[in-house]
Amino acid sequence: MGKDILDIGGFTIIGRLGNGARSTIYSARDDEDGSLVALKRVVLEKPEDIRVFEQTETEFKIATRIDHPYIRKCFKLKKIRSLFQVRELLLSMEMFEGQTLEECPGLSLGDVLLIFRMVATGLHAIHQSGFVHCDMKPNNILLNKSGAIKIIDLGQSCRIGTTKSRIQGTPDYIAPEQVKRQPLGPKTDIFNLGATMYWALTGKNVPTLIPTRKNGFGLPEKRDCLPPRELKPLIPEHISQLVMNCVQDNPVDRPRDMTEVVSNLDALIQEIFGERIKVKKNVATGC
Repeated sequence: MGKDILDIGGFTIIGRLGNGARSTIYSARDDEDGSLVALKRVVLEKPEDIRVFEQTETEFKIATRIDHPYIRKCFKLKKIRSLFQVRELLLSMEMFEGQTLEECPGLSLGDVLLIFRMVATGLHAIHQSGFVHCDMKPNNILLNKSGAIKIIDLGQSCRIGTTKSRIQGTPDYIAPEQVKRQPLGPKTDIFNLGATMYWALTGKNVPTLIPTRKNGFGLPEKRDCLPPRELKPLIPEHISQLVMNCVQDNPVDRPRDMTEVVSNLDALIQEIFGERIKVKKNVATGC
């Protein structure tokens, strides 16, 4: 194990917030400016931990290039060496009191659309900076009690057009081009976002093209994906169709870019909330 986190200079630890992928997150105070931060600690214990180190450095490098209210900011990356090797990383990040989307059941349809409108806007900001998130999923969306959101974990992010040497992504949300190790771009995030919306609306996952042991080592046959409306008849047709457009296998068949997704969500939100206002008005006037 590395040096005890509670004795690390530069930060005063307040408490543990939780655990991530081979990391521990603490609430802490930055001794330099007194600010409250979320502090991620990653310790090199096994050779495979090097990948986590790489992802943490990637998250820091990319997050510091993007300034957007829906993207969690990263402030400092501290490397702790032992015997001339980096043994620990400390990443200080924006403190955000909230839960992941996966931990927030019972959201209304209107709430879901508002949340994904914000997420799509944040992803568009990442694309404008020249990067792709590459791992959008319920656990990477934080919500707080006031309705604000933060997109987190840019550890698998890359420049637009990157072809990765190995498959990276979360199986239930991964795009076909990620599995096939083809160039990645904004439409990769559109698929990941669509798969996340599918889960949020139906509680089910989109069938994805991901190698698994039970299917051998080749690419398995992808199962048919039922439209959300067929699983949940109360979901409006236009919402169901938007989700299905986002999760098309061929990137060419998905929405043009994230602004098109935002525009569609805006229309759906206006339709839903406009109808609610109309109903309330009619009730109030007795019509």
